[in-house]
Amino acid sequence: MTFISKGKDMIMIGLGTAINMALIIGGSLLGLAFGRFMKENLKQTLMVVSGIIVLLLGMSGAMQFMLVIVNGSLQTTGPLLMIISMVVGAIIGELIDLNRWITVFGDWVKARTGNTGDPTFTHAFITASLTFTVGAMGVLGSIQDGLTGDYQTLLLKGILDGVIVMVMSSSMGKGALFSFIPVGITQWLITAMAHVAAPLMTQTAIDNLSYVGSILIFCVGIDLIWPGKIRIANLLPAIFIAMGLTFLI
Repeated sequence: MTFISKGKDMIMIGLGTAINMALIIGGSLLGLAFGRFMKENLKQTLMVVSGIIVLLLGMSGAMQFMLVIVNGSLQTTGPLLMIISMVVGAIIGELIDLNRWITVFGDWVKARTGNTGDPTFTHAFITASLTFTVGAMGVLGSIQDGLTGDYQTLLLKGILDGVIVMVMSSSMGKGALFSFIPVGITQWLITAMAHVAAPLMTQTAIDNLSYVGSILIFCVGIDLIWPGKIRIANLLPAIFIAMGLTFLI
């Protein structure tokens, strides 16, 4: 965290991410505490509920960028951007195999935290991490924090993340707790980049990034309900392709 001057005031940037991380930790601890008293059937049901919640969050986030009202009629916008971003992003992601690298990182975190005996740790870690890092609120909130020191969006996101991770950790275990690490790294990086490269952070670029990010959250929801169907980490380049296309199309 650092300070920037705004008029006569000094504003701390990065505070929103710190609050977000704290709320994820708090929600996870509550979920783990309750999870010890839950039957396996209830945990499986909560896993599906988590998927439904995340799926709907992703869908609603994507729809606000995809559907617009023009002259009283509902129209779609940005399908070409979405198609190019997802296809090119998937090709790049599969060639690099980001999913494997993130799994390796998850296994490293599992070993370093003494959870090598937990078979669900890495999956829970990856799923929760992707849920909380690729969404519109995280991107927009981090940019606002970097540009103006306004952390209200990240505060709201932190509350929402805390509720979702409580459900996730109660059904998936400790792995969800440690999602605060990539959340912190990702959001602080975005905040720093926004602070340094403010002229490039146009509203259109932010909207495109958030649009495709919401689609990836939708995919995370699908993976929670039907595990193993989508290698979501390999789709991550799509959000950067979407931002780059802002300056090309």
